[in-house]
Amino acid sequence: MSKSNPVQSYLSYSLATAHRKVHGSLSRRLKEFNVQVEAWRVMEILESGTDMTMGDLAEAVLMNPPTLTKLVDRMVSDGIVHRRMASIDQRQVNLVLTDLGQKRVGQIREQARLEDDEILDKIGVENADLLHRILGELVK
Repeated sequence: MSKSNPVQSYLSYSLATAHRKVHGSLSRRLKEFNVQVEAWRVMEILESGTDMTMGDLAEAVLMNPPTLTKLVDRMVSDGIVHRRMASIDQRQVNLVLTDLGQKRVGQIREQARLEDDEILDKIGVENADLLHRILGELVK
């Protein structure tokens, strides 16, 4: 570790640095589709068919609720998702992918897989599995 940058000795710094690098790389990949990483996360969850409240969705895509609302507004105006009243509780709104959103999530998923492949090439499958388990322990 460099004496000129003692913050590099912290594990939390290494995690933040790795996140920044991977997020930036994935952002560049998704720029071709004019989609933010966070929008891709929303689309992946919606494509799975899971109905969530906006609060639950915000937590799942790692955003605060007001920022998610602004993102969803943009996604609606871009024709990626539409809002629908929840069938059980009419006060709640569910998001649904449009046909364009379903097409786009398929295209973007390929870019996310390519990003994962680059990580696997660097650290190997066994280390990737270990890293995934370790990171899972951190968020419990």
